[in-house]
Amino acid sequence: MATSSRTKARGRKSSRSRTARGGSRSSNGAGADAIALLKADHREVENWFAEFEKTGSSSRKQELARKICMALTAHTIIEEEIFYPAFLEATGDKDIHHEAEVEHEGAKKLIAEIEGAGPNDDYFDARVSVLSEMIKHHVKEEEQRGGMFTKARSSDMDLAAIGDRLRQRKEQVMNGAASGAARGRRGGRMPAPMAGRNGRARQEASRDGR
Repeated sequence: MATSSRTKARGRKSSRSRTARGGSRSSNGAGADAIALLKADHREVENWFAEFEKTGSSSRKQELARKICMALTAHTIIEEEIFYPAFLEATGDKDIHHEAEVEHEGAKKLIAEIEGAGPNDDYFDARVSVLSEMIKHHVKEEEQRGGMFTKARSSDMDLAAIGDRLRQRKEQVMNGAASGAARGRRGGRMPAPMAGRNGRARQEASRDGR
């Protein structure tokens, strides 16, 4: 009995230690630290890109493209607002930080083009394919050994707390995007694409009549 209690206590202590160091607590993003949550986002869109390449259905491609664009938009927003600034503050690595933000800008421009196109656009498939390649490169840069995520893990970033902030902000963004999509469908048009901080500024300026 005493041995069993000591074993359980050691297990709880080990679990707390892993969490304190920023170890992930889930593989699907729920209750996960910042890096586990962002990696879960990567795997989700990778699966959608793979399905897009395989399907021959125009309507299914349109639906997958919508999901991909919405997910990537939310992902870029939470990284730019929360994870990237925390990474830069903790590591001081401007090169990795700046490259990641520049890659985001390129992806956001292509996302806006895809969201503004339709299934009959001759370049629709090509744009999604190019976006897929861009995201593959970006993910590799973040996840590879010596990349952003590796350096974040070895820094003093509180990845558990940052993960909570990322999750909460992502929920806000996704809920807002879903509401905008519903309004767009009712109005017979696609909603204006979000594009992180720059996109929000443009939308706010439009509402103010500037």
